Amino acid sequence: MLAIKASAPERQNMNRPNPDELLDKLQREEEKRHRGRLKIFFGASAGVGKTYAMLLAARRRKEQGEDVVIGIVETHGRTDTAALTEDLEQLPLAQIMYRGHALQDFDLDGALLRHPQLILVDELAHSNVPGARHLKRWQDVHELLDAGIDVYTTVNVQHLESLNDIVGQITQIRVFETVPDRVLDQADEVTLVDLPPEELLERLRDGKVYMPQQAEHAVRNFFRKGNLIALRELALRRTADRVDAQMREYRADRSIERIWQARDRLVVCIGPGPEAPTLVRAAARLAASLRSDWIAVYVETPRLQKLSDALRERTLAALKLAAELGAETVTLAGADAVATLIGYAQARNASKLVAGASARRGFGRWLKRPFGERLAELAGDLDLTLIRAREDGKGATRPPREEGSGTHWRDALSMAREQRTAPRGYLYAVAICAVITALASQIRDRFDLANLVMLYLVGVIYTAARIGRGPGVLLSFLSVAAFDFFFVPPRMSLSVTDTQYLLTFTGMLLTSLVISHLTSSLRREARVASKRERRTGAMYAMARELGAALATEQIVGIGMRHVSEVFRAKVAILLPDSADKIRQKLDPTEPVAAAWLLAQSALDLDVGQWVYDQQKPAGRGTDTLPAAAALYLPLKAPMRTRGVLAVATHNVNELDVPEQKRMLDAFAAQIALALERVHYVDIARDALVSMESERLRNSLLSAISHDLRTPLTTIVGFASMLAEAHGDARSPANAELISAIHDESLRMTSIVTNLLDMARLQAGGLRLNLQWSLLEETVGAALRACRRVLDGRPVEVLLPPDLPFLQLDAVLMERLFSNLLENAAKYTPPRSKLVIGAESIDVGGKPFVRVYIDDNGPGLPANMEDRVFEKFTRGEKESAKPGIGLGLSICRAIVEAHGGTIGANNRLGNGTNGSGPNAHIEGARFWFTLPVAPPPPVPAFSDETEQDFIDSASSRPKSS
Repeated sequence: MLAIKASAPERQNMNRPNPDELLDKLQREEEKRHRGRLKIFFGASAGVGKTYAMLLAARRRKEQGEDVVIGIVETHGRTDTAALTEDLEQLPLAQIMYRGHALQDFDLDGALLRHPQLILVDELAHSNVPGARHLKRWQDVHELLDAGIDVYTTVNVQHLESLNDIVGQITQIRVFETVPDRVLDQADEVTLVDLPPEELLERLRDGKVYMPQQAEHAVRNFFRKGNLIALRELALRRTADRVDAQMREYRADRSIERIWQARDRLVVCIGPGPEAPTLVRAAARLAASLRSDWIAVYVETPRLQKLSDALRERTLAALKLAAELGAETVTLAGADAVATLIGYAQARNASKLVAGASARRGFGRWLKRPFGERLAELAGDLDLTLIRAREDGKGATRPPREEGSGTHWRDALSMAREQRTAPRGYLYAVAICAVITALASQIRDRFDLANLVMLYLVGVIYTAARIGRGPGVLLSFLSVAAFDFFFVPPRMSLSVTDTQYLLTFTGMLLTSLVISHLTSSLRREARVASKRERRTGAMYAMARELGAALATEQIVGIGMRHVSEVFRAKVAILLPDSADKIRQKLDPTEPVAAAWLLAQSALDLDVGQWVYDQQKPAGRGTDTLPAAAALYLPLKAPMRTRGVLAVATHNVNELDVPEQKRMLDAFAAQIALALERVHYVDIARDALVSMESERLRNSLLSAISHDLRTPLTTIVGFASMLAEAHGDARSPANAELISAIHDESLRMTSIVTNLLDMARLQAGGLRLNLQWSLLEETVGAALRACRRVLDGRPVEVLLPPDLPFLQLDAVLMERLFSNLLENAAKYTPPRSKLVIGAESIDVGGKPFVRVYIDDNGPGLPANMEDRVFEKFTRGEKESAKPGIGLGLSICRAIVEAHGGTIGANNRLGNGTNGSGPNAHIEGARFWFTLPVAPPPPVPAFSDETEQDFIDSASSRPKSS
């Protein structure tokens, strides 16, 4: 190993800055000028002093005369932290109702209305109370920043999304409140608040972090010393990564090319030579000893684009080995490998460069300096390490013949054989020489001999440009021989009498060879540029078509067609169904899709399912199932994976080329984005149609209901007046007619009332008037209101005497029981018995009261247990029973507004919900649950009054 320290003097940067970069920089600065600044106090765990440091920094800004307000600060009972909040203004917390409870949280609207210069918002990863504007507190912070308010906040390393799994593996405790990494990366300032594990544990024991009981539990679980050391390292590394990104951004903004060796970063240059694996392993050992990041770079020059398949596979194997050893792999394209490599190393602020060493050998040493020497000359501030690999332990490898490639002479021969021109190309060169000679013989008397040379040079240029380098070189020699034989005295002889013509021949030959070489190189580069342009054009065309696609089928057809054309491959796009099972999606416009003719043996849906589930590529050319006939790529979109792209090429090595892989990845990304866009467009369209239909339906119901209510009320009144006016004098027929009019008008009034209630519920106009009530009072009022509907049916009320007080809206709860009783009476035989019962239950550790109503009817139809609570759904289709299917839907809305749930099921066998061979339906049970809130304070009674209250409570009726 040969190490060279490059200490060339700093070169003056004479390059003009890029106008696009300057414009982008100005735009970013303009956006920052109108946006608030975010400062994050970052720590390894709770208790390191983030909130304390934030309050100290805020007090310093307040002493400078700035307007500082506390939005929300969690002191966790720490007296020293709470003392720092005394002189700072604190915004009142917002009261948010959630399931009947008033919860307190950060008041975003109050903060925007107050609009201070600086606001403190503690615990950035906190989840907001349901019902708040945003789900997460960091979204509140973004809105404050957009309003131009500076924000101070705190976050722990375990709350970063990218580190959440790592922290969970270390501590065996999973944290579910996370913050996207971009929030930390986009912060204007990050202050690391660090504390050694020993001091943090001492603070825990002293009760300065948690209460003594909590502290003891925390030390045994999360706050173990090993956990704290690992979390501290993660926090330090994450902060160092952010500082490094800031430094590289600063250097890019100011066009600084000089390397700032604030952090070791190693770049290793890989070529197709046999020493590539040795270079990779040596660089990995060097990076491990330096504890630094390292990057494996392959520079593809125009000459290296002609590599044989074997050499390309060798290069890809070296890059894959580097990735397995922990390197970042990059493929660059450039005409000069040295300049491209040095420029990339400077852009990444690398401190060390590793490359293969080569010695001067053979005739080539007089034409071109070795790759290592050229690197050393241009390395500047880079530390250059040249490694001379050995092959099979027998001696040094041959020197590289291409820039950074390390190509063996046999590899060069294979390259030459691959680019060999067809024999007819050389015949064309001979024919061109004959044509030029014939033409020159016709005009030789009118022009000087020196001018005839130009004709041959034109022929060389044409041949090299149109046919190839080999025919151009052949024509160069033929041109010199023909010019000497036919035109230079003595003619028809290769002998030369005038020695001056020897110089002419030499100049003509060298000029022809140089022109041939340059012309063929230009032809090859033009061909490569044309190929890249076609790829770029294909990408643009596909992106344009995908942007106009409005359906998934269109995207599938566009994607399959373009991928198939560009890669000359057979393509399939696999999309998930509702159960996330992969299935093949064909273009419906083609009955037998020309782009997809994969044989059944080539398409493996099990592999596609694995790729979809794991979100990793598999199949040919990968480390997972490499024997598969196709390559499977996940269609990753920002929100989730949308499907799988399967590609099977005719050429086995077609997708091994780095450029081809990058192109295919770009195509897959475009298809995934289009699929996700259409998915959310469909969701938005369905939601809009649903909202409009609901709004139209509610408006129609409200209008019809209001227009019907007045005449119905009039009809009910007139029917009552007729019944009272005639009295006993009316005939039985008239009496029956009047009674029918009265009953039917009451039924219509009930239907209109349900319509109005449903319209009001859908419009969000339901407001609960919660009061402490006894359940039996509500049941008694509902039974009195339903006397006519029950029509003499016996009702048994089984309410335990120890039922707790409930917070209810008595009017709505009476309506709930009325609808349930009316539904039971409608679908049960006359005089059948109804049972109303209740019991105390526990759901998820919270107390509830479960109320049920049992009937002896035919029960619920199959699969209707949940659907009966939907709007306009009836238990019997085409039934003659009155009703429009809104009563149970209103019941569900009332119960959910109280924070409970409602359901229905059939009663089997002996009245239970069991099943058996002899089970039969005995009726239906409708049930609902109501939450039990903490009881209100009991007023102070005298002994006599208290005894009266106990006596009245013990005498509750148990049945009616």
